[in-house]
Amino acid sequence: MIRSIKFSSPLLLAFILSGCVINQTQKPAPVESARPATQVPQPAQPPIQAPPTPPQLTESQPQVQEVPQLPKLQSINWQNSVQPLVNSMMNTPGITPGSVLLVDRLKNNTNGSIQSDDAYLAINQALSSNSKFTLVTTAQLNQAKQALGLSPEDSLNSRSKAIGLARNLNAQYVLYSTARGDAKSPKLQMQLMLVQTGEIVWSGSGNAVD
Repeated sequence: MIRSIKFSSPLLLAFILSGCVINQTQKPAPVESARPATQVPQPAQPPIQAPPTPPQLTESQPQVQEVPQLPKLQSINWQNSVQPLVNSMMNTPGITPGSVLLVDRLKNNTNGSIQSDDAYLAINQALSSNSKFTLVTTAQLNQAKQALGLSPEDSLNSRSKAIGLARNLNAQYVLYSTARGDAKSPKLQMQLMLVQTGEIVWSGSGNAVD
């Protein structure tokens, strides 16, 4: 019994060694390499455009606003335009020397703007050296306007107002002037009126000159 065990031990060892050799000679199982995952192409998206940024004004770039231009007034030589009419009026018969004359402002009945103040000054200058009339001064005229509740800058522009103001000033005559037609070359008309009756004792007209 003991002998059979002794013989079986070498045999068992031989079996164990042979099993190790067999295990070493077996090929390893093939390892499959991992395949990359298939990527699904994404649809291309259009680029997002940012809204345009408005330009910012800096201190060195002030905002410029266009200023509308005023219409240019036609240049008229009022002195040469009114002098012939004044000379004609001086020949009016029946005027008592030294009579008080109120010169009304030029009334604009043209199709545009004219230099009415310049025309008024030219008429007064043309009459300044005459020997028939005593002119109402600007101070007297403004005082009479205030007495009637009118502004000093108020243009009478009507025969009735001019005659009423002349009566307040104890004037005997009123010179009423009007510009008509085209503003670039207006036609001037002057009328000398008797304050007491409102009668037109003289009338003259002529074209304005440049």
